Amino acid sequence: MFHGLAKGMFASPCRDTDIHLHDMETLNRLAMKGTYDVTKVSFHTYFLVQDEYELLNVGAAMGYDCGPVVVSAKDLQPSDLSSSRIAVPGELTTAHLLLQLWAPQARNRIFARYDEIMDLVSSGQVDVGVIIHEGRFTYHRSGFCLLVDLGQWWREQTDLPVPLGGIVARKNLGQETIREFEVLLRKAIENAIGNPEAACEYASQHAQEMDEAVLAEHIKTFVNDYSLDLGADGRSAIEKLRELARAGGLIP
Repeated sequence: MFHGLAKGMFASPCRDTDIHLHDMETLNRLAMKGTYDVTKVSFHTYFLVQDEYELLNVGAAMGYDCGPVVVSAKDLQPSDLSSSRIAVPGELTTAHLLLQLWAPQARNRIFARYDEIMDLVSSGQVDVGVIIHEGRFTYHRSGFCLLVDLGQWWREQTDLPVPLGGIVARKNLGQETIREFEVLLRKAIENAIGNPEAACEYASQHAQEMDEAVLAEHIKTFVNDYSLDLGADGRSAIEKLRELARAGGLIP
C-alpha cells in the first residue's frame, strides 16, 4: 500500500516526511509511545491509543473468511490448548486478541517475531503457533496441522470481515493535514492495486516469503475494498472486535 509513497510518486502534505519500516509488533509498541505522526497499527493497539491517534478511513487490512491461522506440528484439539505452549506474533497484535477470544484457555503464551514462529513450532520449542502475513499461506509446506483460521472463525461468529490493522494519524496534526494525507494514501493504494507487479516487487524487499505467487496472494487477500474505504461493514467489524474484547476483559 505504501509503494507509491516510498517511491515518491505522490507529494506529501507533510513537510520533511520520512518512511520507517518495522515489523507489526514494533510498530504497535512505537505507537504506544507516540513515536510516529502516521503509522500502521494492529486494531488491538488502536483500541489502546485512540485518545492520541485517529483511525484513517483508508489503509485497513481486513480479511473475509481469511485471517491469522493457529497451527501445530501434530494433530491437536482446542481442548489441548490449556496445556500447550503457544507462540504468538506480538502481545499487541490483533492475532493475539483473536486467539484469546477464540480460546480463553490458551494461557501459556510466549511472544516472538512473526517470522520466527514457524521455526519454533518445527523445532518443538512450542506446541502451537499463531501465523500471520505471508506464512499463513505457506504453513502447510512444513506439514503443520491447522487448528483454526481465525478469520474464518470470526466470520462464522459475526458475519463480518476480520479487522486486522489500520492506519492512524496523531490527532494533533489537525484535521486538514489528516484529510490531505488520507487522500494521498488512497491514491497510493489505488496505484498499487492498478500496478500489482510494481507493488509486489517493493513488498518482496521487506517480506518473509520471497515466492512471488505467495506475495501476490497475500496482497490480493488483504489489500481490498476495505483498504480504500472502511465502509459500514468495516467499521462495524472494528466495533464488534472492541465490544468482544472489552466483554472478555482484554482491553480497558
